[in-house]
Amino acid sequence: MKSVRIRSEKPRRNMQALRSAPKAAADEERQMLIAKRAYELYSERGFGHGHALDDWLEAEREILSRTPP
Repeated sequence: MKSVRIRSEKPRRNMQALRSAPKAAADEERQMLIAKRAYELYSERGFGHGHALDDWLEAEREILSRTPP
């Protein structure tokens, strides 16, 4: 009787990596948009220190409110 070899899980993991690649790219793009907007808020504030978190959270709120889930 001939033995049968079962394939490893590697192809499945590779497919999962390919499926998650667009999501990772979208997440990275979203982070860049938030960072850009946070810098704009910092600039509008007159480059005043001490409000980085406020600027980031406001930028995040703006970007995420216009991005579909």
